[in-house]
Amino acid sequence: MRLIDLSVPVATGMPVYPGDPRVAIAPALSVAADGVNVLHLDMGSQSGTHVDAPFHIDDALPTLDRLPLERFWGGAVVVDARGAEPRTPLGPSLFEGRLRPGAIVLVATGWSRHWGHDDYLAHPYLAPEAAELLVDAGIRTVGIDALSVDATPADDLPAHRILCGAHAVIAENLTGLDLLNDAQTAGEPIEVSLLPLRLPAADGAPVRAVARVG
Repeated sequence: MRLIDLSVPVATGMPVYPGDPRVAIAPALSVAADGVNVLHLDMGSQSGTHVDAPFHIDDALPTLDRLPLERFWGGAVVVDARGAEPRTPLGPSLFEGRLRPGAIVLVATGWSRHWGHDDYLAHPYLAPEAAELLVDAGIRTVGIDALSVDATPADDLPAHRILCGAHAVIAENLTGLDLLNDAQTAGEPIEVSLLPLRLPAADGAPVRAVARVG
């Protein structure tokens, strides 16, 4: 059994979705002056590797603390989309025959290799038909190694609306999914933790995403 970190590091100036709060981290207390080291963190709820609650796109939908913990922890299925071109929709054919109800579906686009560069915004994304297929298959947690399950920038968020409308959880800015794809190909079982910060009435929260393989 081994653990694989699926999270990007949280750092000052890290990439964020256009318009989201910038991330800034600085010392608040120091051992020399205060006897302890403490950091001051400024960041948004959607910073770095994070999960979206349905409330993210609709005030009438559940907030983060209203969701069962089972949405954030469980067996995973990796869908290999690494051949997709920039800014292309990922259609339902990519997912057909690969899903099992209740699984966490992780979409491996390979786009995490562009983290920190302008190309990161040109990621592939879920076609609405693919989001509908996932919901109809009983999937309630979907993760992707890209900035969003929708295009960036976007006038609308159809994949978000379909998934969140089914009270699903969306994890974004994952990394390391190529390693999970290799493990899955080798027949190894994969369990994923996407447990967020416990923020009451929140639209989402950063997570330390980790996979247990084998």
